[in-house]
Amino acid sequence: MRGELRITATAPFLLLLLLLSLVPSAAPAAAADRPAVKVSAAQAGTGGSVTVSGSGWGPRTLLMLLVCGQATPDRGVIGGTNSCANADGRAVTTDADGRFSRTLPVTEPPAPCPCVVHVATATGAKAQADAAFQVAGHPVRPLPEQTGGGRLSVLTDTRLDGSSGLLTWFGAPPARTLTFTVGNVGTGAVKDPVFQVGAAHGVFAPQWDERQWRGTIGPGGKARVELPVELAAGAHGDYTVSLKYGGKVLAEQPWGVGRPWGVTLFWILLCLVVPGAVFRVGLAVVDRVRPRRPARGPSRVSRRRRSTAVQAPQAAPPAPGTALPWFTPDTAPGPAARLSRTAGGPTHDPYEPHDSHEPHHSHEPHHSHEPHDPGRKGST
Repeated sequence: MRGELRITATAPFLLLLLLLSLVPSAAPAAAADRPAVKVSAAQAGTGGSVTVSGSGWGPRTLLMLLVCGQATPDRGVIGGTNSCANADGRAVTTDADGRFSRTLPVTEPPAPCPCVVHVATATGAKAQADAAFQVAGHPVRPLPEQTGGGRLSVLTDTRLDGSSGLLTWFGAPPARTLTFTVGNVGTGAVKDPVFQVGAAHGVFAPQWDERQWRGTIGPGGKARVELPVELAAGAHGDYTVSLKYGGKVLAEQPWGVGRPWGVTLFWILLCLVVPGAVFRVGLAVVDRVRPRRPARGPSRVSRRRRSTAVQAPQAAPPAPGTALPWFTPDTAPGPAARLSRTAGGPTHDPYEPHDSHEPHHSHEPHHSHEPHDPGRKGST
């Protein structure tokens, strides 16, 4: 009986020891799930390099490594990517376990130190981590102090609401609404906060515009914020919309803007119509300026016929009611009359009407002009 009671009394202690042995192993597992970054050296000069390694990232994730100024691991990169040496950044892809290792050249960032090596995801779920790093010889300035007791933090992923209209297809400025939820993690209320929204194209720094949100967010409270975002006319390509508050970048949202094909179609039509119109105008000018060739005159036969027609008198039409004279076959003008007119004999009046369609036949016997020889026999 006593042995059974002793075993029963020690059972709770054994269970407690088992739970305590499991707690330390769970803590490292939870810490391993968070992205972590380490550098091989805490300080290096410009022109050198440092090895950056990390763990706890997603498998097969593309990461971007940058040297940034005006930043600390606790407060992050206050000036956003505008404070980083973007031109000398490096990209790396994690392995199946979410680990990576990459050599990063040391370059002075555009903002003064304190500096960090900033690692952020380029694809997939958003995640970032910073490791303290000092650029030798780079100026150092204290970070701006946080004013007020309220501090805003983005609680949900940002998104761009809205769509492009027909005017955007013809080059109108693309516009969207940046929507997100913020929470006040400070001890004081935040009234009418002023956010800064910027859009960056490629590696260029964003152009910040102030957007004020009307409302009050108490300590521990949250609110849904909608801010307008607008790009320049004709903008297209891959853009990144950044949200900044209190000098610190809170979120970044990619935005792919389609090409305004209406503008391209307009220029294609313009390139086809304008040369065609210029060509037609040029032909009209050449046709008007070039000398005219003289028209070819009528042939000699035509000129002769025309002169004969002009010189020949025209027969006057008979008066109404006048009967036309009747010619007998013996008196009608024939070949003999034409011969006599040619030889200088008596001619008929050219105005005397005659029937030109009726053939002229002479019934007179044919007389030879040769002298009659009585001793010559005539033919029968």
